Amino acid sequence: MQAVILQLAVSGIAMGFVYALVAIEYTLIWNACGLLNFSHEKIITMGGYVFVGTCLFQLGLPNIPAIVLAVILLAIFGIAIAALIFIPLRNSTRLIAVVATVMLGQVINEGVILIWGSVALMPKNFLSGVSQILGATVSKSYVYIIIVSIIIIAVLQFILKKTKIGKAMTCVSQNKTAASLMGINVKVSMAITVAISFGICCIIGVLTAPIFTVKQQMSTMIALKGFCAGVIGGFGNLPAAIAGGLILGVVENFAGLILPSVFKDVVAFALMVVFMLFFPDGLVGVKNRIQKHIAKSQMEKLS
Repeated sequence: MQAVILQLAVSGIAMGFVYALVAIEYTLIWNACGLLNFSHEKIITMGGYVFVGTCLFQLGLPNIPAIVLAVILLAIFGIAIAALIFIPLRNSTRLIAVVATVMLGQVINEGVILIWGSVALMPKNFLSGVSQILGATVSKSYVYIIIVSIIIIAVLQFILKKTKIGKAMTCVSQNKTAASLMGINVKVSMAITVAISFGICCIIGVLTAPIFTVKQQMSTMIALKGFCAGVIGGFGNLPAAIAGGLILGVVENFAGLILPSVFKDVVAFALMVVFMLFFPDGLVGVKNRIQKHIAKSQMEKLS
């Protein structure tokens, strides 16, 4: 039983990090452009096809160079999409922005079919095998997902807090007009943010390729649950999005001990509905409520 619990914990944390990465790339574009990117599901799929179909199969690159090239190509694609769609639509109505990103997803999906076909692709000898952790047999793909996700989150936090570009991105996310008045090139900052978001989508596609195989529907549930993670954490807040993803991944995995496996995917949406009903601001709102309660208690003691 202990081995089963450990297996569920590791796989739950791994998938939680995947949902957290999806929530992060959602949040980055939301903060930078004020848009919800409903095409990110297809961008993740595109990243998987670029990595496996082009970099591994067609170019024959080793795994690491293939990953680097795929991320660079998706980042460049993100800059182009930012210039063509996200930046021009930043001041448009929400309906127009939603329709534009949905249509972008359809264009990407059709492009993927035209370039790589509709046959599922599977990378050979990539993140394969198992590891023994405290007597439990765990897939190496889950271990790599956890390690890579932690590195990505740490690097992203370093960029946002310690670099000039990252500080500019933060300023733009908070107030675009004030950032422009301070001499920050808002359009360039938005383009860089979108490029990072698309790069993260590519990494998600790479990490999940051995688990789901590379196909048109590989990221459907990942994208939906990543959105749930963002809602649970508190939309627009990166640390909360990470926490929301981890909570969602662990809860849905352990729910399999109680519920039939067919209901596993329902857990994420049920949890999101509960948070929307009782904690509409997500974990951020819960934290604020606790802080207000503590402050109120301290004031009552002082009085």
